[in-house]
Amino acid sequence: MRIWLKYLIGIAIGLISALVFSPSTAQGQAVLDFIVEIAVRFGRYALLPVLFFSVSISFFKLRDEKLLTKASLWTFSVIFSSSFALMLLGLVSALAIKLPRIPITTEKASEVSSFAWQTLITKLFPFSGFESLMDGAYLLPCFIFAGLAGAGAASDKNASKAAVGLFDSLSKVFYIVLSFFIEIFAVGMIAVMCRWTLDFISAVSSGVYNGLIIMLTADLFIVAFIIYPLILRFLCHEMHPYKILYASICPFLVAFFSGDTNLALVLNLRHGKESLGIKRRINAFSFPLFSIFGRGGAALIQAAGFVLILRSYSSLGIPVLDVLWIAGVSFLLSFALAEIPLGGPFAAITSMCLLYGRGFESGYLLLKNAVPVICAYAAGIDALTAMFGSYIIAVKTKMIHHQELRKFI
Repeated sequence: MRIWLKYLIGIAIGLISALVFSPSTAQGQAVLDFIVEIAVRFGRYALLPVLFFSVSISFFKLRDEKLLTKASLWTFSVIFSSSFALMLLGLVSALAIKLPRIPITTEKASEVSSFAWQTLITKLFPFSGFESLMDGAYLLPCFIFAGLAGAGAASDKNASKAAVGLFDSLSKVFYIVLSFFIEIFAVGMIAVMCRWTLDFISAVSSGVYNGLIIMLTADLFIVAFIIYPLILRFLCHEMHPYKILYASICPFLVAFFSGDTNLALVLNLRHGKESLGIKRRINAFSFPLFSIFGRGGAALIQAAGFVLILRSYSSLGIPVLDVLWIAGVSFLLSFALAEIPLGGPFAAITSMCLLYGRGFESGYLLLKNAVPVICAYAAGIDALTAMFGSYIIAVKTKMIHHQELRKFI
């Protein structure tokens, strides 16, 4: 049975469970939250070992074949351009469609902290490189450490021959372990879907966020079924661009209902390799970078969400300079979400409210009750972007073995 079918079955069971056996007590909600946390931890369990050893081998081979610069340029070009385009889509959608205003809350703003830039930077280079292998949320330090190890090994292939062989073997071993956890996580999707369904019902039942949800759904369909396939058709001359969308079903489902970009990375790594035929050196290079920096879906949510907050506070138009400020800050903050795989867009909107000031410091509270839903759209779009983007990079670097559709997992 194909993996996405297993996950769909788990999602269906979770949906039915939420509708039939909805926990009505605080204890029941706490138990469900605990089960979801265990399931997500289970799904991410083998990610860091796979990431470290695979990225090391990827850097070694790319540098050895003198493709590291080309792969880097294509990867960051796709990340920057997709993030900017998605931010524009969210901004234009929110400006063009006058969504119903959200009633101003009387809740007082709690103590929130903006992005700790110094902490993010210092975490990139801990006192010991092995400390980077301990943080399952912030993947960039691990990526840097692995990249340095792989690039260093390529500088002296004779001295590093034994280490490279060991890393290559461990990369394959942990990939098998990762595949095992992917198969089992279909059961965990029952709890994840149950939790998301309850959050969705809560957001929709208020009627306040329905317009926003409809708009985001439309944006998602435009991106998935129109924009990305057209880009593949003209940029890669792909005659069947929707096969990449088919390969993205499982990563999208996991990203959308969990809202966790690191969890989606686990699925993207496997589907990129086994379904699309992306070679390991690009597969292990581009997908982690998309998970770390390619958060265009978050930029879309941030731009649209902040416009909605401003319009909820005032019926006056938004000045051009403010529109430009929203565009710039939404775009830039999307690259600062590497440490926040879950709930990143809401954290960014919170920071935007604090930066904007002018009495809007507590504006983020208007979206508080819809956080799991709006973050689902961000994570889902990011998963699609990673799959389509990595396919483009693989084609342009000629690091792909095209697979027949019947061989997709």
